[in-house]
Amino acid sequence: MPHFVIECSENIINIKSPKEVIQKVYDTAESTDLFDKGDIKVRINPYKYYNVGNSESDFIHIFANIMEGRTVSQKKNLSERVILELKLMFPNIPVISINIRDFEKATYCNKSMI
Repeated sequence: MPHFVIECSENIINIKSPKEVIQKVYDTAESTDLFDKGDIKVRINPYKYYNVGNSESDFIHIFANIMEGRTVSQKKNLSERVILELKLMFPNIPVISINIRDFEKATYCNKSMI
């Protein structure tokens, strides 16, 4: 925990390597001090086929899934920092966005908890 799932147009990984994009999101999340280093997970799903506002404009959207307990201010800071870094990395990409969803502690489970 947390999980950052990057969805993007396929062209994004032609501009920068998947490794570079993943590392940027990882480093930015780590810099917030909201998560333990070893707990951050980032992956990327590039899309060949998509429709963004009835166009094929390039896009990046991140679904950030984090354990509940962070304040709105902390989550806002996380969102803004990730978007700022991606905006610097991809100044010509028209759509760069993120949303943060909270996992419920009561219902979250992984294999080490069983």
